[in-house]
Amino acid sequence: MKNKIILVCDDEEGILDVVEMMLDAEGFTVYTELESAHVLNRIKEYTPDLLIVDLWMPVMSGDEVIRKIRGSEEIKSLPIMVMSASRDGEGIAFDAGADRFISKPFDISAFVSKVDELIG
Repeated sequence: MKNKIILVCDDEEGILDVVEMMLDAEGFTVYTELESAHVLNRIKEYTPDLLIVDLWMPVMSGDEVIRKIRGSEEIKSLPIMVMSASRDGEGIAFDAGADRFISKPFDISAFVSKVDELIG
């Protein structure tokens, strides 16, 4: 059991379900959030070891979420992985301060490998 906590934020429930099942099978404790505007509160509530966030979401985009985290003294060192179907997503994610990026649709083993690189 890895005993690491991962918070996943995506505005598509189907993606959240798949990611939660994948990471749960790897022994991680997974919390999900549909609304990007709630991520900062969830980070304080769950104190995750990793945040996985979609780039394009309503209300607050993933890069906005990352910039808020990187600007917060309390949580700025939280590892962040971005997942996106956007062609420009990787550059946007890294410019905002993400640690890893994975394209949607993603390969399960590549996804888990990137998570392990960050917190495994």
